[in-house]
Amino acid sequence: MAKAKTKVKAKDLRELSDEQLQFSLKETQESLFKLRFQSSSEKLDSPSHLRRLRREIARIKTIEHERLLSRGPLEVPQEVLS
Repeated sequence: MAKAKTKVKAKDLRELSDEQLQFSLKETQESLFKLRFQSSSEKLDSPSHLRRLRREIARIKTIEHERLLSRGPLEVPQEVLS
């Protein structure tokens, strides 16, 4: 099993660009998928890592949403509104 990463703080995530944030989200989601798959087939070394990854995903999505709202109503993509 891969070593658990240290907790990512929202302050550190806010310093990332939009592209870096998207990459981090995708990477974290893939890690969570692999960990869930592993948890169904064997016992995990650190079950709390699942919770940590879910919270990191929530942090990233929250920051993305904050940035979207800060751009104002004129720059909100149409697919978000529907």
